[in-house]
Amino acid sequence: MRSRLHAHIGTIRQLEILLAVHDKGSIKAAAKALFLTQPTVSIQMKKLAQAMGSPLYNYSNRKILFTDIGLELIKTAVEVLDSFARLDMAIGNIKDFKSGTLRLAVVTTSKYFIPHLLGPFLERYPDIDIQLNIGNRAQTIERLKQGVDDFYVFSHPPSDIETQSIEFLVNPLVAIAHEDHPIAKKKNLTLEDLCKEPFLMREQGSGTRYAIEAFLKQHNVKLNVKMTIESNEAIKHLVMSKLGISILSAHTLMYGGQSGLVRLPIKELPINAHWFFVWSKSKRQTLIATEFLNHIETNGRSLLQKEMIKNDILYS
Repeated sequence: MRSRLHAHIGTIRQLEILLAVHDKGSIKAAAKALFLTQPTVSIQMKKLAQAMGSPLYNYSNRKILFTDIGLELIKTAVEVLDSFARLDMAIGNIKDFKSGTLRLAVVTTSKYFIPHLLGPFLERYPDIDIQLNIGNRAQTIERLKQGVDDFYVFSHPPSDIETQSIEFLVNPLVAIAHEDHPIAKKKNLTLEDLCKEPFLMREQGSGTRYAIEAFLKQHNVKLNVKMTIESNEAIKHLVMSKLGISILSAHTLMYGGQSGLVRLPIKELPINAHWFFVWSKSKRQTLIATEFLNHIETNGRSLLQKEMIKNDILYS
């Protein structure tokens, strides 16, 4: 049965352009990613808006903000393109050949280990395309609400959205300082020692900060917060510049580099948080998503655990 919109939404390519504009955040970036001209992308978005009988997005401070109708069309576009991906995958399975697109949205801290998880998977299935979106917690939650991706990675999954998840990996949060910082010369440190030093804190809403604040509440202590920073890398460089100490995921040190930094032997640390792979209950998994989830549970988890043991950051 054809809907009244069927005759107006002419091509699958229009839906691909729509998703590119949504994911890239601008007409210019979408055009570049798709190897199209900006006028071509603008025309196709205009045609989609005409088909829907309503604007798909508005501009606010030069940023594209999708309307409710635009977001509904994005959900449908994902479903339509996923249907073709499942067909492609099914045909590929028949031919003993796997292909398709895997869409991941992950919080910034997890970017350090996700590539090491994807590498072996792509070695097995070299013809699979990966769309990886890295954002802060709020941005990743928004993508989860929109149902754009196959999986989302959080250290603290949102509790107000209907999802399924698997606990994937321990995420130890450790205290760090510059190797020449006076506190780095001390042994048998306690949380009280940490609280006396200028502290560099992640921004409100980040998973790392959420875990730190819960930990502080449990121990009934307060840190001497001097700066709030939205980037793990910026915090590491500030610590390297001897501007304070911090608590970060050990993964930022294992994969992101730790030149000039040392972990402080705080008695009460590490904070043992965890990483979760999350997906929407309402979204039907593609064949390639199912295959990737199997990879996570059978190979990916053990691969990263071995790396953590090797680098002495796997805590009980």
